[in-house]
Amino acid sequence: MRQSLGAILLTIVTAVAALAILHALGPDWTQFPPATCLATHCFCEAPHTDSLLLQPANSWSSFGFVFVGFWIMLAPRRSETVFAGWAALWFGFTAVVIGVGSFLLHATLTLWGQFYDVLGMYLLSGFLLAYAVQRWRSWSNSAALALYLAVCAILIALLWIIPETRRWLFAAVLAVALAVELVMARPLRQNVRVSLFGYGLLANTIAFGIWILDNTRTLCMPDSLLQGHAAWHLLGAIAVYFNYRYYHSEQPRAAPKAT
Repeated sequence: MRQSLGAILLTIVTAVAALAILHALGPDWTQFPPATCLATHCFCEAPHTDSLLLQPANSWSSFGFVFVGFWIMLAPRRSETVFAGWAALWFGFTAVVIGVGSFLLHATLTLWGQFYDVLGMYLLSGFLLAYAVQRWRSWSNSAALALYLAVCAILIALLWIIPETRRWLFAAVLAVALAVELVMARPLRQNVRVSLFGYGLLANTIAFGIWILDNTRTLCMPDSLLQGHAAWHLLGAIAVYFNYRYYHSEQPRAAPKAT
């Protein structure tokens, strides 16, 4: 209970801080370069012209990631689990970055908001890849960190230079990370609860299906607070939660008995 209450409080503080930033910069978002997604209407929700939050449903639903991220960061650190310490803290922090970045994008529909939105997704997908490769190849923490920094550096550079590739790069890295985890790393994780990985994958799959319906306007009510992209945010946050639970279920290997 204390963990959840702390996550709620930190989420509220983060929301207030994000609103303060928007008040300082807006609400005339036309003074900034527009997000590249404006060419395809930036999802179904109709922008509320001259509003501080152009897409309120898509903006507020982003805080699902923030709550889950803080919940992970506040989780008790138990010595009997492998996924603890800085790795778990950073995993939670990447979810917070995703939520804040997504909020900034949908509130402003600006190019800088889009950058921070994708930044968090790259930080998370890069982590999933590096953590899977580390278990698969039995790498040290230093080697895994080097891979993580290299992947993130390349992705962020491409995001800055060619922002139009952001979605496909994220999808590609995420798909590779999940495949490496499922096929290569999972069999090496001691007593890990594979069902939790499946729940996260299911949430991501449903979220992606809703994302397609919303982005193509196949299922679209532009002026409603019920938005498919908002559901994508919440399901994505649920997937992060199950991924954390999956990693956290791994147990240390027993030390060999002396003979």
